[in-house]
Amino acid sequence: MKIRVGQGYDVHRLEEGRDFWLGGIIVPHTHGAVGHSDADIVCHVICDALLGAANMRNIGYHFSDKDPQYKGVDSKVLVRKVLEMVRGAGWEVNNLDVTIILQEPKLNPHIPTMKACLAEVMNIPEEDLSIKATTSEHIGFVGRGEGVAAQCVALIIKE
Repeated sequence: MKIRVGQGYDVHRLEEGRDFWLGGIIVPHTHGAVGHSDADIVCHVICDALLGAANMRNIGYHFSDKDPQYKGVDSKVLVRKVLEMVRGAGWEVNNLDVTIILQEPKLNPHIPTMKACLAEVMNIPEEDLSIKATTSEHIGFVGRGEGVAAQCVALIIKE
């Protein structure tokens, strides 16, 4: 059996009046993330972690922010496409661990829905997907409410 680990990291600026897509769902908030797609940072770090583990570059390489076909795209579509590539190369997801760094809103009430949504999108058991949230203790751009950061570690296996 072969085992590989990949890591994803991303940041997005927050802007008032935008939908805040996180983990495949809209989280109620006064601000939302800015990006070429729907700016779902959780989906983006999952993509990068899986692509990195499979040695397939990164999300920007495959889905350029200069490509108009990805303008406003639902990031769950990108997760599905990445999984097609990774699984097409013979790899399978063993587990994913996502950390969202955000001062507010508090995300704990939304995490079960995010997990259910993304586990279904990826066709993996919910127990193979960990999503957790933390703050930056009011330090830096996240602490000032200017942005959101996230990271993901993915473990993939090939029999």
